[in-house]
Amino acid sequence: MESWSKSRESQVKSRDSQPKSRESESKSRELQPKSRESQLKSRESEPKSRESQPKSRELQPKSRESEPKIQGIRVKIQGIRVKIQDLGSLCTSQGWDPNGIWDLSAHPRDGIPTGSGTSLHIPGMGSQQAPPPQLHIPKDRIPTGSFPQLPNPKEGQNSHPSSLIPDIRNTVGNIPMEWYQEFPHVGYDLDGRRIYKPLRSKDELDLFLEKMENPEYWRTVQERLTGAEVPLSDEQLELIQRLQRGQFGDVNFDPYEPAVDFFSHEVRIHPVTNRPADKRSFIPSLVEKEKVSKLVHAIKMGWIQPRKPKENIPTFYDLWAREDPDSILGRHKMHVPAPKIPLPGHAESYNPPPEFLLSPEEKLAWEQQEPAERRLNFIPQKFRSLRAVPAYSRFIHERFERCLDLYLCPRQRKMRVNVDPEDLIPKLPRPRDLQPFPTTQALIYCGHSSLVRTLSVSPTGQWLVSGSDDGTLRFWEVSSARCLRTLPVGSVVKSVAWNPNPSISLVAVAVDEQVLLVNPGLGDRLLVAATDQLLDSWEAPEEERIQPVRWIPAGPEERGKGIRLLVQHGKPVTQVTWHAKGDYWASVLRNPGSRQVLIHQSSRRWSQDPFRKSPGMIQCVRFHPLRPYFLVASQRSVRVYNLLRQELTKKLQSNCQWISSMAVHPGGDNVICGSYDSKLAWFDLDLSTRPYRVLRHHRRALRSVAFHRRYPLFASGSDDGTVIVCHGMVYNDLLQNALLVPLKVLKGHAPTLDLGVLDVAFHPQQPWLFSAGADGTVRLYT
Repeated sequence: MESWSKSRESQVKSRDSQPKSRESESKSRELQPKSRESQLKSRESEPKSRESQPKSRELQPKSRESEPKIQGIRVKIQGIRVKIQDLGSLCTSQGWDPNGIWDLSAHPRDGIPTGSGTSLHIPGMGSQQAPPPQLHIPKDRIPTGSFPQLPNPKEGQNSHPSSLIPDIRNTVGNIPMEWYQEFPHVGYDLDGRRIYKPLRSKDELDLFLEKMENPEYWRTVQERLTGAEVPLSDEQLELIQRLQRGQFGDVNFDPYEPAVDFFSHEVRIHPVTNRPADKRSFIPSLVEKEKVSKLVHAIKMGWIQPRKPKENIPTFYDLWAREDPDSILGRHKMHVPAPKIPLPGHAESYNPPPEFLLSPEEKLAWEQQEPAERRLNFIPQKFRSLRAVPAYSRFIHERFERCLDLYLCPRQRKMRVNVDPEDLIPKLPRPRDLQPFPTTQALIYCGHSSLVRTLSVSPTGQWLVSGSDDGTLRFWEVSSARCLRTLPVGSVVKSVAWNPNPSISLVAVAVDEQVLLVNPGLGDRLLVAATDQLLDSWEAPEEERIQPVRWIPAGPEERGKGIRLLVQHGKPVTQVTWHAKGDYWASVLRNPGSRQVLIHQSSRRWSQDPFRKSPGMIQCVRFHPLRPYFLVASQRSVRVYNLLRQELTKKLQSNCQWISSMAVHPGGDNVICGSYDSKLAWFDLDLSTRPYRVLRHHRRALRSVAFHRRYPLFASGSDDGTVIVCHGMVYNDLLQNALLVPLKVLKGHAPTLDLGVLDVAFHPQQPWLFSAGADGTVRLYT
């Protein structure tokens, strides 16, 4: 008892010295040792005997930092409240049981730890030689509650309590942490000191480097109460992953464990509980009495009708009948009732009238018809009575088709705009108002034995020349269809072109690898003589110039036939065309990848290649009627070149697979192109490089297109054997687009060898049209 009284007096003295110990504590923290040697020296300064215990407690605040801190658990020992700090580390470092067991019965009374409310001095721990005493605290005496998880020192590390991380707990309570947003601290620890926020001086680069270098970055989180970054343990990560997968937090929890039936359905002898019955179980309830009286009154007044028992009668209804607006299906706003089957007529009767029965010829015609074309899907039959009518063989088939029609048909009501269909059609003038244009076949020019590939009309409109695969060139009189001259050339005539200048009587003929300049000798003899004089007036230059072709004068025999010049090209010539003034003409060669277009001058017998490199596979060329432009049509585009500036002016995209022919409007601002994919593209050079309009009137490939010189007409010939004449009005007003109206489909040519109309040409003065066909004829439409 004397030792207990002495310890009590020492506790009182330690309480009196507590303010001084706090001051010394703050000073000692400023002078805290920075190495392990200073800690060992502070340990040597501890008292080594129990007799010096009171004196050591008076000097305890000065060496407080050197003693092991024991935080977090308060233990009540025989009426003395002792705060044990860092229990786990103290047990491991001083040899205690890791479970915090200190056996009181195994040690004398002087082995009981003593100390004040904020510190603890355990006898035997001051010296390094004496073994530490053991403290046994029963489990029922340990207070319950949440304790912080203290880190256990690992092997090979410093296990001294002063080397551990201090326990910093925020004691602000359950308040919103947003209240501390404008303060430098986040709360207060157990000693009442502020817990300052960690410095957030890291920029994005520092965060990125930390993310790359720190292997624990991905598992580091920020604690809201203290603002410190805490790495998650493996157990915490496993718990988070389990919660993310929708599993239970406890690994050992079995959600499918069998249920225990505590209250069995079997009647037991003894009750489960022996609680006495409530008083309300045998006393009538006044509230229930009032409710029953109200229900009885409502039944007497007829406000509540007794429920009638439901009869289990199945109800059937016609799902596809015209539903009543009050029915279930009729309530839908967009509901459309199914169409009903037409009622049977006299033909379906078992005893139809005689006029509904089919004759043998009608039966044979009915059997030969397609099922979709038959007016009736059955043959009417006559029976003497209803009992003699057999079963209908198509009953199941028709029911099945009816069901298919009902569920496959889209029963949806679509809101349509009430627009007159006539308003959607563009207002085009009537063809009667666009006359004159060719409508009927007037003359047929017969004489060729093979297909006629090309034709051309003289500038006066009096003569016509045609070239055929039979190796002949024929000159016709337009008005009488009489063949005036036949010129054999010995090979297939690919192209002919009459000089558009009325003062020159000259025809260019493309035969194999040469072009023949022929004077037909028709019409005015003075004109024929002037043409020969113009060609013979050429004088050879002193220095011979290198040309891509050879100009050869015709011999006496050829001159007697009308041939004046032979131009040798070296490659097969596919087309010839004249300039509007009549001196220049161009030729197209079949020479892919190399020289394909040549421009010639007849008066000077001079030829030149206008292109340094080939713009593709050339199909046809045309001179502009008014400007110094040269149009070259390749497979998919048309290039417009300026001959004076020697540059590309425009490139027209035809949107066609393969261009076959081309024609230029007399005004020069519009071009039409025919293609082998049965399209006719109209280009407005002032509008766009894309087609202004694409016409698909023909069913097969287009072979030739042509403009009329005086009338707003253009025509196209196709392999389907037809020629379509269209009205193409071009206005002087640039804001008004061209008016294109199809007028007439001219027929007459019979397709031969999958070829129809090969060339078309308009009369220069009259609204007449000439066409050359694969059937060996030339036809005139007026």
